[in-house]
Amino acid sequence: MDAAREALSKLGITGAPTAIHMGGKSHTGRGAMLSVRSPIDGGELAALAQASAADVELAAAAAGQAFLAWRAVPAPWRGELVRRIGERLRAEKETLAELVCLEAGKIRQEALGEVQEMIDICDFAVGLSRQLYGLTIASERPAHRLMEQWHPLGPVGVITAFNFPVAVWAWNAMLALVCGDPLIWKPSEKTPLCAIACHHIAQQAIAEIPEAPAGLLSLLVGGAEVGQALAAHRGVPLVSATGSVPMGRAVAQTVAARLGRSLLELGGNNAAIVAPSADLDLAVRGIVFGAVGTCGQRCTTLRRLIVHRSIYDTLLTKLEAVYRELPIGDPRDMHTLVGPLIDEAAALAMDAALAQAREQGGIVRQGERVTKDVPVGGYYVRPALVEIAAAASVLQQETFAPILYLLRYETLEQAIALQNDVPQGLASAIFTNDVREAELFCSPQGSDCGIANVNIGTSGAEIGGAFGGEKETGGGRESGSDAWKAYMRRATNTINYSAELPLAQGIEFDV
Repeated sequence: MDAAREALSKLGITGAPTAIHMGGKSHTGRGAMLSVRSPIDGGELAALAQASAADVELAAAAAGQAFLAWRAVPAPWRGELVRRIGERLRAEKETLAELVCLEAGKIRQEALGEVQEMIDICDFAVGLSRQLYGLTIASERPAHRLMEQWHPLGPVGVITAFNFPVAVWAWNAMLALVCGDPLIWKPSEKTPLCAIACHHIAQQAIAEIPEAPAGLLSLLVGGAEVGQALAAHRGVPLVSATGSVPMGRAVAQTVAARLGRSLLELGGNNAAIVAPSADLDLAVRGIVFGAVGTCGQRCTTLRRLIVHRSIYDTLLTKLEAVYRELPIGDPRDMHTLVGPLIDEAAALAMDAALAQAREQGGIVRQGERVTKDVPVGGYYVRPALVEIAAAASVLQQETFAPILYLLRYETLEQAIALQNDVPQGLASAIFTNDVREAELFCSPQGSDCGIANVNIGTSGAEIGGAFGGEKETGGGRESGSDAWKAYMRRATNTINYSAELPLAQGIEFDV
């Protein structure tokens, strides 16, 4: 608790943390008490009374009022707010990363990388604030102009998961802010302190911008009922939700019932193909980071490795050697590469998946609990390698833990079919030095995922590209490219600058 309090204090946050933040004001929740524990050693970092579903109404009302003012502020001015948030994040990068490490269990390098993602999306959004382009379209009618405009959409609800406790909010928040939208954030109950810190940093920048209205950003720390109330609220036209498939399905159904919009980033059962021509040393580095980074708790974690028979044994030997030597332990130690699982439930889920794999004929290598030279109270595991047949049903599910299933293939077409034969469709990769194989993998006949990489792993997306996937991954796109369009509404305009009134399609209608 002392380490978390110290990190919050460095950011200028004093006193006991509270669950409700609307604009520059904070309030104590009236819901159940929440004990926030560090995955490092299970120690309590903070305790707070949670927000309730009723608080969503207050936040939505504040956001609705803020929208009336913020939508009228020129987009480049809105970009100035985001620029200032980015500058504050640069100044607080080390401290915020320290909090991510404490509360999410990420190793220091990954925590710093996550905060850097926030800074990068701020830079992207500042440039975007001057590039919210519409189109001028050729009209079939003389003396008419046909055009498109993009307008602010309205308050955006953002529901985030524990594994990226700050970056995913920033992906949504910075784009939404330059697009003219207020935000209501419901973070994971496992990482509320990171959310409180981000809200505080953003509010400091907001206080410097006279045009930024109160209620522009709200934060509600609460359980699933808060998320469902946010999804159900008609004053929130877009709900962006990151997490499990069951959670996303519940949110999507609730939002769809009121004909709202949802942006979903859900499960990833990601695969990589290793072809005979692959540079195996490069492949091993990409595979290991993708499979064990964040202790297997990324939506882009590599979970299935599809290897050509001719190199299977060689690659397995190389991976086993690396896995045996992985530094596992306290994520604050600069030498650690694999920190803890988030909690006991995650460890039990890993145990259950490995037991299921064994029952289905899998050969499990490593995957045991680690109790030596690690902090007492945390759930530390050695990442597992599992040789298994392609027909095993365990391959169809995503277990949020460092389990890598290995399969053999004969032809590239077979490998691609194996990769695509799961309900999820987020990230994928191929390791090959054959340009034809690489191009086939990225073609319409190749990977069916939203992310398809060549000679890099499945993890490590850059903010410049749109992030998201297909099938049960939800179809949403966040971050770069034209993902900004999700946060705006399109208007098609026809302008007649003549004294005549010709109709489209050549219709004659004289009155």
